[in-house]
Parts: sequence; structure tokens; C-alpha cells
Amino acid sequence: MRAKRPSLETSRMVLLPCIRLVAHPIRFLRSAVAPSCLASLVRSVLASVAVSSAFLVAQPAFAQDAASIVEKADTIRFPREAFQVEVSIKSTSASGDEYRKYRILQKGGNNTIIQTVEPASERGQILLMKERDLWAFLPTVSQPVRLSLAQRLTGQVANGDLARANFSGDYTPKLLGVEKIDGVDHHALELTAVDRTVTYARVLFWVRTSNGAPHKAEFYSLSGKLLKSCVYDEYKTLGGKLRPTRLIMQDALREGDQSVLEYSSMQVRDLPDKIFTKEYLKKVE
Repeated sequence: MRAKRPSLETSRMVLLPCIRLVAHPIRFLRSAVAPSCLASLVRSVLASVAVSSAFLVAQPAFAQDAASIVEKADTIRFPREAFQVEVSIKSTSASGDEYRKYRILQKGGNNTIIQTVEPASERGQILLMKERDLWAFLPTVSQPVRLSLAQRLTGQVANGDLARANFSGDYTPKLLGVEKIDGVDHHALELTAVDRTVTYARVLFWVRTSNGAPHKAEFYSLSGKLLKSCVYDEYKTLGGKLRPTRLIMQDALREGDQSVLEYSSMQVRDLPDKIFTKEYLKKVE
């Protein structure tokens, strides 16, 4: 049977006489209880150090848990290996509906090519992302045009939503706790942008505790305004793993405005580094 841990009051009663004796060195040295007092003091100090050490060790572990959760969610959304995927986007707003289709080639999370497939009138337009630098290659323009990740691509979709879906590389995560959504436990995380080149300044992110699957996200501006929300839906086998194949992005400022992204035809494939360069894409044009 485990020994009962002494209470704070009991410890105080044991140590108080010792502390009084130590305050008078001569009396302490002559006292018959000096050895037992020293032992009590040592045990008390060691216990305090152990508690402090445990607390200090626990803090980085908690932070590491948040990073691990986000990294796993990233690998569920997209493969670690180089891959190709098709994404169709239907956007609805007060001004009408809009349809776009893109082919995405990505390697390592930091290298992305986005090719416009539909509409046919925009075919040949290409976006290239290297790290957080983004350029647009247009058939009618001789030189690539520098763009921001936060700029609108179509509907509720920003350039960075397709070009750089790398939460673990772009944000510092903090685990806020566990929340129930529709009766299911989810990790609630706050993601803070590592710098101002990232698509969003802040993201609230909910991930299922049982399997690490992303459920929803809210995207905020630098001023703290909610811009839009995203639901990760219709989990199916894609690229050899169960992934969300349907994303619903809703505008937080204009009710009813939304974009639905459908992912399909994902395949892991070898992509040479040379294709993710401005020089190569100029030749392709």
C-alpha cells in the first residue's frame, strides 16, 4: 500500500522548529535534534526541486503535443511525398456562381505549381510557389508577376489556400483544450502566423482527438476580424489514405457567399526540383 503523502500543515509543523534552530547556529549545533532537522530540510528542498522540475518539463511537452497534432493533420490533408491532385471549385455569391478547376503539383510543402484547367479561356495560367514567394505566369505577359499568398484566387479561396496548405510550417500552435463538437471530442488549437508573409494572421483549428483528422478552421485577419471558416468534409481514400475530399469555405462577412472545393485524382509521383523554378516555367509557356 502506498504511503500517505504528508500534508502541507504537517510539513510546516515538522520544519518550523528546525528553521528556528538554524537561525541560531550555536544552538543548532548543540541541539540533539540537529541531524533529524537537517534530514527534514534536505527532504523538503529535494521535494520542492522535484515538483519544479516536473512542471518545467511538462510545459515543453505540452507545446510539443500541439505541434505534433498540427503536423499529423497536415499529413492527413496531403501526402508528405511529392504528389499531383485535381481540385474543382464552385463559388456562390450574390453576383452569381463561378466555376474553376486546377491541377496542383506539390513537393515538400514548400514547392507548388498550380495550373488552371478550366475555364478554357484561362488555360495556360500558372502559379509557382517557392517557400512563401508566389509568382503568376500569364500567357499574355512576358515576365512573371509577384503575388501575395493572401490575395484572392477565386471565390473564398486565397492563393495560399491552394499553394501552401502547410499549417505546421507557417504557424506556431497552441493547444487550447478539448471541445465536444456533435458529441465528438476535438483538440482546439490556436495557430499564430510566424510572420506577415503567411496567408492568415491567426487560425483556430479543430482536430478530432481519436485520429488527428481536421474538422474545421476559422481564419482571422491581423486586426482580429474573422474572415472565413472552413469545414473539412467527405473523408475518402485519396492518394492511398483517408483524407477530406470536400472543403466548404464560408465568408464570415457576407452571408451566403461560399466556395466548395472538391479534390480528386490524387497520385504520389516523382517531381524533379527543376520544374519548380521560374526559368523552367518560362520555357513551358
